[in-house]
Amino acid sequence: MPEIARGSSERGELVLRRRDDDGALELRVNGVFVMDDVETSSEELLASAALASVRRPERVLVGGLGLGYTVRALLADPRLGQVVVAEIEPELASWMRSGLVPSVLDDPRVGVVVGDVRDVVAEAQDASLDAILLDVDNGPDFLVYNENSVIYASPFVTTCRSKLRAGGVLTVWSSSESAALQEVVASVFGACDVTPVPVRLQGRAEAYYVYQGCRQ
Repeated sequence: MPEIARGSSERGELVLRRRDDDGALELRVNGVFVMDDVETSSEELLASAALASVRRPERVLVGGLGLGYTVRALLADPRLGQVVVAEIEPELASWMRSGLVPSVLDDPRVGVVVGDVRDVVAEAQDASLDAILLDVDNGPDFLVYNENSVIYASPFVTTCRSKLRAGGVLTVWSSSESAALQEVVASVFGACDVTPVPVRLQGRAEAYYVYQGCRQ
């Protein structure tokens, strides 16, 4: 499997490679599959679910750059004002800027902050965001970094709610169904919408999930 790029940080190792069987571009972190450019429907739904729920998406925050599919789907909406991307791994932004990964960073509406999404959200002004989209792991049950478990807990979800304007939404991607995440979002926002996304993974019918809460 040809390796395109490799990087490392205090959190571990990132590898970008091209698969032999289908030619897909694949991202792995610490040996864990994160995403590829074949099955992107759930990342795109993460964006479309948020956009469909807010009247004027003037300022949106995305946790996790990945291969850029969530941001690309947001940018397709002409109503979008600004999207801030919190990406903890600087190599991902560098690979995109260098052309190793198709870039979404040349759009003037996009800004990247290299840092932990928890810090980026905490530093945002209260009631300043129309949407927060979180795609930083394979979901709460399949973490890329163990310390990310707090992202799916009530204190951080409550912080996210405080940063949203009235009518703003928190939208979270997960590779598996999570009753615990649904309960947390529902307890903070009063309700949680859960959307399963059918996908084909290595010839098998599977499902990813999008969880969403709206600040009333």
